[in-house]
Amino acid sequence: DAELRAEGLPLFSVDTHRAASDFDVLAFNLSSELVYTNLLNMVDLAGAPVRAAERADADLVVIAGGHAAFNPEPLADFLDAVVLGEGEEAVGEITEVVLDWKRSGKGDREAFLRRLSRIPGVYVPSMYEASYLDPVGDEPLGALAAVTPRFPDVPPTVDKRTIADLGEWPYPKHQLVPLTEVVHDRLSVEVFRGCTRGCRFCQAGMITRPVRERPADQVRTMIADGLRRTGYDEVSLTSLSTADFSGVEPVLRGVLADNAERPGAAPNLTVNLPSLRVDAFTVGIAGEVNSGRRSGLTFAPEGGSWRLRQVINKLITEDDLYGAVESAFSQGWTRMKLYFLTGLPTETDDDTLGIVELARNCVQIGKRYTNRASVTVSLGGFVPKPHTPFQWFGQNTHDELRRKIGLARDAARKAKGVQVKWHDAAATTAEGITSRGDRRIGAVIERVWRNGGLFQEWGEHFDLQLWIDAMDAEGLSIEWFVYRHRDVDEIQPWDHLTAGLHKDFLWVDWQDALAGSGVEDC
Repeated sequence: DAELRAEGLPLFSVDTHRAASDFDVLAFNLSSELVYTNLLNMVDLAGAPVRAAERADADLVVIAGGHAAFNPEPLADFLDAVVLGEGEEAVGEITEVVLDWKRSGKGDREAFLRRLSRIPGVYVPSMYEASYLDPVGDEPLGALAAVTPRFPDVPPTVDKRTIADLGEWPYPKHQLVPLTEVVHDRLSVEVFRGCTRGCRFCQAGMITRPVRERPADQVRTMIADGLRRTGYDEVSLTSLSTADFSGVEPVLRGVLADNAERPGAAPNLTVNLPSLRVDAFTVGIAGEVNSGRRSGLTFAPEGGSWRLRQVINKLITEDDLYGAVESAFSQGWTRMKLYFLTGLPTETDDDTLGIVELARNCVQIGKRYTNRASVTVSLGGFVPKPHTPFQWFGQNTHDELRRKIGLARDAARKAKGVQVKWHDAAATTAEGITSRGDRRIGAVIERVWRNGGLFQEWGEHFDLQLWIDAMDAEGLSIEWFVYRHRDVDEIQPWDHLTAGLHKDFLWVDWQDALAGSGVEDC
């Protein structure tokens, strides 16, 4: 950013180095709320007004999608359109409307946006008005009253887009290979989309239903072609739970066999399964993955006790975890990472201490096979997400999350072979501001950006004080937006946007969670 501005250079494309202003659309895939300030910065670098209302007919059309766009209201002032759900089909339909508008000379931007709003799955914030109630009692703010269309031909609700057959979309075919070292510098192939497990904290699992698998032969072909075109020696099979892919073991064997037969192929291909479900991980999978160059294995028990895992509907037992860990250690692995959340609904200190106890037991299992056995506990602060049963839960405060992290860290000092790492509790608070915010949070995001708050997803750049100061300057309360519990009757900022699960279903599931009742895999 600083280099571009110092040299007077605009945002430009990676492949041809054309200025962003030469394009018609600037689109973002948002995977985290803490990158919202970077979105504003990139729009500014592209030479377009940051606020959508200030853009002229000739300016870029700014569109966003991705998991962190399922509550786009905090970005409503900055986005021309949002694609809810899967973009494979929607991109073509948007392109047709943009092309017609361009051929007509790009006149009447509002009429163009109004036409975009009629495409299924496309939400155009400027076509809707938000209204708010007066504060009740001692509340510092009034809740949202409604988000309503401004015109009769604009739909009152927008439903997410879902493609029926993943096999019809064998993309990407020609991946861009970076010239410099980057994070996740490997080939990635999506093997299936969706999840049936129903973990109540997991927004991705709720909004990507139903499950659709890519044909096993197509997976092998995409990997073989991708490795040949890119020169990578590492491939990641991506999904929400790759071990649940029905053909995972034969595919793993086939991928390694295909690579061995390919002239000029990397001699030690690494196959990563980045999302492993504990109760679906077997000795067979461990053995196949182990055939290539080894990297660490990550499992996600999420909760430190069976009671808490029933609350969050992560129905894996201690025996499931220990069996998966033993499968891995028995096949030559020496290190594991266990991912947990802290700050979950109904969580107690016993649940937190149970995290370290589980890790200690996993190390003991590993010691049967290697003296180098170690387990790293990765601890993340829980942020309630829209379109999940936990969307009504009041997030733990910054101080409470720090206390719980300290509890686990202190316990781990007495557990040989166990190391605890944690996500900054301060960043969890800022994420909570943006995750369930309404349009009033837009001014906060802009203020953080204008005060230098870039790359807030990166720990070395994150600054909670910027968010606190911005909330104060806008007269908004962190307690009200982040820490308070919601009631079923309160209108949520995303209630006019549907992700496939009815609000009544989510509320019933929230009540089941509070009762400690789990629901089997559907």
